[in-house]
Amino acid sequence: MKEFIKIYRENKKDIEDFIVTTLKNSGDISSTYTDQFKIVFETFPSLELVYLTDKNYIQVEPNVYRNRVDATAKGKNRSYLLHKLVAFDDEVMLSDPYISSTSGHTCITVMKKEGDRYVFMDFRLASLLGRLGLVELHPQFNYFTQFFYKVSGFALMAFAFFAVLYAIISYVLGIFIDGHFSLDELFKPIVALTLGLAIFDLAKTILEREVFFKNYAKEGEDATILTKFSIAIIIALSIEALMVVFKIALHDYSQMIHAFYLIGGIAMIIVSLGVYSYLTTRKGKDQ
Repeated sequence: MKEFIKIYRENKKDIEDFIVTTLKNSGDISSTYTDQFKIVFETFPSLELVYLTDKNYIQVEPNVYRNRVDATAKGKNRSYLLHKLVAFDDEVMLSDPYISSTSGHTCITVMKKEGDRYVFMDFRLASLLGRLGLVELHPQFNYFTQFFYKVSGFALMAFAFFAVLYAIISYVLGIFIDGHFSLDELFKPIVALTLGLAIFDLAKTILEREVFFKNYAKEGEDATILTKFSIAIIIALSIEALMVVFKIALHDYSQMIHAFYLIGGIAMIIVSLGVYSYLTTRKGKDQ
């Protein structure tokens, strides 16, 4: 879906011009309510929801979908949508893409002023881009992809939860129940917690970007995600290396070279991450 958002932003002006021009050529939309906006739905195949509000943005008619009507929405206050809308001209306002609470799809909302009423229309983003020939739609593949991301994301969250649970249980069993303290009992839970946090952050990012669309692929976001995940892994490896150094120092100094290799590998990761962050920041400034 982030590709759809990017395509929309690249063609935003043309898309908005098309919607607004077609709406104004369609005449008074609110007068077609008695026919359940049939003409408007025929004009816009990507349109999935229409409703009317009064001048105070209180919904005065039911939600009208392409194939059904929902009367439960009547009387709702729709003023909360105003912060999402940007004025196109004196009559029309449009929003950026967001996930609709009514349909569950990523859409853009268009509000048109007609007399003392406002007409709100939700256009499904994927269908709109497909209608304008900006993307080639494969609905079944898109549904499968979203399902796969959802299953993988929640599975990663489950593993993160088990890692945190393991850290807590092992710490409690080792220190408070077994009654003995060691470096392993101290450091292993910390490593498990750090890895659990890194895995959870990765899962959250996948779900937000590919399933629930909380984020919309902001510039430099990919670099930030990789940096955060890498830092968590570096911390976990550093703790593990510190534990190895203490073990070797207590038992066999001849094995210290292996700790040196591990610390050297971590240093290489840190340097590589620094170079990556520098190049990414420089690229952003050049653009």
